[in-house]
Amino acid sequence: MSFSDIRRKDVVNICDGRKLGRPIDLILNDSACVESLVVPGRSGGWFSFFRQTQEGNVIPWSKVRRIGDDVILVEVDSERFES
Repeated sequence: MSFSDIRRKDVVNICDGRKLGRPIDLILNDSACVESLVVPGRSGGWFSFFRQTQEGNVIPWSKVRRIGDDVILVEVDSERFES
């Protein structure tokens, strides 16, 4: 699967059904394995354990549960979402 395929998919939190946006970047480790997805930042808060970059918010790859035809499902504790 290429990044151009991944960036067309919506990222959705399976805990609360919230759409987090579409990936705008990937972070790779030294072995060229995907470490994180970057989605656009949003005003009004974000998951407290996510790192933030100038480009957006970083979702650890360990939080990705499934990649489907149209969506990337991530599992993030909805209690950590700041409203």
